[in-house]
Amino acid sequence: MSPEETMSPKETMSPEDVLKKAFAAHDKITISFSGAEDVVLIDMACNISEEVNVFSLDTGRLHPETYRFIEDVREHYGVEIDILSPDAEALSAFVKEKGLFSFYEDGHTECCGIRKIEPLSKHLKTHDAWITGQRQDQSPTRSELPQVQVDTAFSDDRRDLMKYNPLSDWTSTQVWQYIRANEVPYNPLHDQGYLSIGCQPCTRTIGPNEHERAGRWWWEEATKRECGLHIINIEEDS
Repeated sequence: MSPEETMSPKETMSPEDVLKKAFAAHDKITISFSGAEDVVLIDMACNISEEVNVFSLDTGRLHPETYRFIEDVREHYGVEIDILSPDAEALSAFVKEKGLFSFYEDGHTECCGIRKIEPLSKHLKTHDAWITGQRQDQSPTRSELPQVQVDTAFSDDRRDLMKYNPLSDWTSTQVWQYIRANEVPYNPLHDQGYLSIGCQPCTRTIGPNEHERAGRWWWEEATKRECGLHIINIEEDS
């Protein structure tokens, strides 16, 4: 029986219990790291397992503060972080054809596909499961996000890749309460008005009463503000 099958549709567990289930069920499991939620999970995981594998997608367009943040997390927890980079040839051809800012005109899907989806797909082929910091209240496309699911986007003929979202029913307030209570490192850009942080050209500060994801791909419809790492799962699970 898979981890997904051991939970009823409406059952929720604490993030720590989800992580314990994940580590008990898989030998090859990796944690996705980019934002505040992910470091909360790294912090929890380091209290559960002696072996914590973490990866981060380096798109080549991150803020300088984000690169420093990655190193701060590596040093703070003493964990290795696999830095995943886009294929140089594919990226060079894309930039040569469309330039560095084509996403403002024709959407971010193609750019994210090269800089994020392909490197992630290659990485996940060597793992049985991955852990993400997604939350249900981050965007309309995540409102039905379960804590455990089969990742239909990155599964293949030889195995079903499991995906764990331990913080799916947490709020931003809960995330930041944990960060402050446990002195978890966070990106200094959060103190400058960036609530959701991605690539530098696709991220802006937000104003009072704006949703935390309003600063990501702000020129596109709210239902399209996903880079592609997760939206395929959500659409198929809905």
